[in-house]
Order: sequence, then C-alpha cells, then structure tokens
Amino acid sequence: MSRKTELILALDADTAAQARSLAAAVGERLQWVKVGKQLFTREGPALIGELREKYGKKVFLDLKFHDIPNTVEQAVRAAAAIGAEMVNVHAAGGFSMLQAAARAARENHLTLLAVTVLTSLDADELRETGIDCRPEEQVLRLTRLAGRAGVDGVVCSAREIAPLRQSMPREFRLLTPGIRPAGDDCHDQKRVMTPGQATRAGADYLVVGRPISQAPNPAAAVAAILREMETAQLPETAV
Repeated sequence: MSRKTELILALDADTAAQARSLAAAVGERLQWVKVGKQLFTREGPALIGELREKYGKKVFLDLKFHDIPNTVEQAVRAAAAIGAEMVNVHAAGGFSMLQAAARAARENHLTLLAVTVLTSLDADELRETGIDCRPEEQVLRLTRLAGRAGVDGVVCSAREIAPLRQSMPREFRLLTPGIRPAGDDCHDQKRVMTPGQATRAGADYLVVGRPISQAPNPAAAVAAILREMETAQLPETAV
C-alpha cells in the first residue's frame, strides 16, 4: 500500500481575517489547514465551517484534548459536529481516554491522532517533567499505547518516523510538525527535518507554518514545498 504525503498549512493567525487571507493566498493546491488554540480561542467554531465551505479546505483541529475520558470523548464528537476532519489528543492522557476518543472519532468518521512528545522538547526538558528517557523512547512508548487504544495515528517529530514505521502497521498515520525548508530558521522547534527528508522517511502529513505564512508569496512557498515533497515521495511498495 502507498499513500501520498500531504501538506498541512498551520494557520497560526491572530484573527479570522488573517486566516481567511492566508487560506485564499495559498490557492487550491493546498487542501489541508490546521487551526490551533490561538486562532480557535479567538474566533471559535464558525471559522471551521467557513474554511471548509468558502475556501474548500480540510481542517485539522489542533486542540490537543487532555482530560478525563468522558470529557475528551464529547470534545471529539463536538469537533466532528463543527466540521473538523482531523483532531488530536494527548497520548499521555492514558489508555481509557484514548480509547474513548477513538470510539467517538470512529463513530463520526473523524481522523484521530495522539500527540506523543512535543517537538519543542529535548531530552533535558523531558527529564524535568519526570520522564527520564530519550524523547524517541517516550514517543515509541506512547505510540504503542495509542495504537492499542484504536487511535488512527500520532503526532511525532520527523526524527521518530523511521523507528515508528518499523514498529507500527503501515496504515497507522504519522503527522509531523517541526518541518523547515533547508536554510530556514528553526525558531522554537528542536527536532526538525526538511519536507523532503520527512517525506522520504514516510510521514503521512507534514505541518508547515511560518515558512509559508511569513513568505512574501505564500502560494509560491507552497508550490516549492510540494515540489520537494513530490521529488522525495516514496515509491509504491506492496505490504
């Protein structure tokens, strides 16, 4: 089975007007956008429907739910009701929470991902939270937990793609933030790769924000990243 890597634009904007402008600027070649805490807190659910209906975008609602199982289950159902097509939870919420979220996602035809270790964390910062292992080890531990709970995939850094591909079924999805074109500023991301590297490694989704949103020509930035991804696309293989 082969699946094409897809690009997701992070709409890390302050206002709906800025988000609309960016969604319009990137054009039709980019199908997915990500709405996170910053934009959703300011603008609310109405923007999700607008991005779908007016701009033809699929929406990844990046709110990283982390609460008791029933609360998270209802939050996932609410995400589906407002038009999101993909949503995420924190894998650290535990098996029961992940299982409840997966049930809600499955019943509402929503793709559910679990956040493993934030790409802004390195080993030293992870140790400060009481987890005394390398980020890669914790990512693998939480990924296996999410898989057992019925979650569709995980959010992981590009550096964890290869070991996860070796230990999880091919249909298990990997979404990778912290993507930076070669020579670009890494900002607050610490475990990063270029679009081509992450595509070759086997990511299903790449999330890119500032390299597109802050580019003089966002559509041209999208086109360049897509060209790099297409060049690096894994060949079809049978499994």
